Amino acid sequence: MRMRPTLSWTPAEDWPPGTTDVEPVGEVLRAGGVLVLSGAGISTESGIPDYRGEGGSLSRHTPMTYQDFTASVQARRRYWARSHLGWRTFGRARPNAGHRAVAAFGRHGLLAGVITQNVDGLHQAAGSEGVVELHGSLERVVCLSCGAFSARRDLARRLEAANPGFDPVASGINPDGDADLTDTQVGDFEVLPCTVCGGVLKPDVVFFGEAVPPQRVEHCRTLVREAASLLVLGSSLTVMSGLRFVRQAAQAGTPVLIVNRDATRGDRHALTRIGLPLGTALTAVAGRLGICVDGPSVVSDTPS
Repeated sequence: MRMRPTLSWTPAEDWPPGTTDVEPVGEVLRAGGVLVLSGAGISTESGIPDYRGEGGSLSRHTPMTYQDFTASVQARRRYWARSHLGWRTFGRARPNAGHRAVAAFGRHGLLAGVITQNVDGLHQAAGSEGVVELHGSLERVVCLSCGAFSARRDLARRLEAANPGFDPVASGINPDGDADLTDTQVGDFEVLPCTVCGGVLKPDVVFFGEAVPPQRVEHCRTLVREAASLLVLGSSLTVMSGLRFVRQAAQAGTPVLIVNRDATRGDRHALTRIGLPLGTALTAVAGRLGICVDGPSVVSDTPS
């Protein structure tokens, strides 16, 4: 029997509640060398829901797994139809105050780096540089046969041409860009092959049940080893891909701080968890540091 990936986690009742005091975050930023690890919660204020928070998409939606995607033609049709529709929504999303604050901290030399579990590109759009995309990016597509990479916007244009009139109304959008559609709405959506070899195309993102590339993991581990502190922003840390870096930092004695409205799987390793919305908390921290969060943003290509 095939095991499903870990999608949920229940916090222990005796874990301390989050605080509203943002000063500890200000203290580590003043010292510099802060490594940011961000999750879906930092993008909710941009209109992209998270998986596990209040109203999170896991309450209504089970993400596509790598095993299902590679094993079933119908699963790929369902995924690409829903993802094609969701891609339009992602194209309208813009960085919020949380993304802008992280970019501002970077411009002021306070960060050792940014690792994001998100695939939306909003950190880069806000102006952050050298972002490590732990789970990849929706802006790229990879062929599972020949390994060729291509731009998602190019595939979007091909899909538009192959599926004229495809414009169903989704009941929701998810952090992986997968819109909620019924099988009837998906219909006979045409899935397109690789233009190089005719193979199966997949977004260059790590699906549930798929491993993060080892070299990417090792690069992140190096960043954790070299950081003065680890600041987790908007992640429940339910899956091991992010939790392992929190554990690594804690085991090395590196301070871990978390900003997340709900309890996380990493709370036991953290000095504190600030239970505030990301935009509110990080804007307040920036204000205490005398940093303006409304710096220049990078305008990326709008998906089409």
